Amino acid sequence: MLMRDGYLLLRGAVPEDWREALRAAFDAGVGTGDQWAVPRGTGWRHALVDLDPTVQRTCRLPPLLAAAAGILAGPFFLAQVEGREPLRDGGHQPLHRDGVGTNAVAALVFLDAYGPDNGATRVVPRHLDQGLVDPAEPDEASSLILAGEAGDILVFDADLPHGATLNRTGARRRSLLLSFMPERMREAQESCRALRNVRMDTSEVFVP
Repeated sequence: MLMRDGYLLLRGAVPEDWREALRAAFDAGVGTGDQWAVPRGTGWRHALVDLDPTVQRTCRLPPLLAAAAGILAGPFFLAQVEGREPLRDGGHQPLHRDGVGTNAVAALVFLDAYGPDNGATRVVPRHLDQGLVDPAEPDEASSLILAGEAGDILVFDADLPHGATLNRTGARRRSLLLSFMPERMREAQESCRALRNVRMDTSEVFVP
């Protein structure tokens, strides 16, 4: 499914007894806009979480690393992890591709239940995205809005069209956004780590 669709939803991948600690780390990491080197978009709550030990353990869960390795097929590293949450009447994103030309992998660790009412992510499966006349304009009609529970992890090729939906109810939908990069991208990522507010040690290399 991962190679066919470009994404995989790992149901209940985060141990239940870690989830409250992750939510606490998210809430503790929320601050004012001036804590970020680059201004963040409106309609979202952002959290600095990359130094939290439970967050770091979550980024290294074996099923998550195995899924990332399945896409990257070579040595890779954890480039970034931060917290994001769409606010009420905010969060909607046009379908977009994050990783054109980078062969990156993104992952969303959901800390609350998520669905079409509170800003869940939608994706266009790879087999529906291929063959588009204009790849720069993904087909919204082919997108699927995902739904599930706290502890799920969405892993996807960052070049896959995706985007958050509108949080219509204001129900909490906290998540951790992770980025795994192939080792060849390390120098470029290191050069802009201050702009991305990366504070954690990124030297560990994961080998499929």
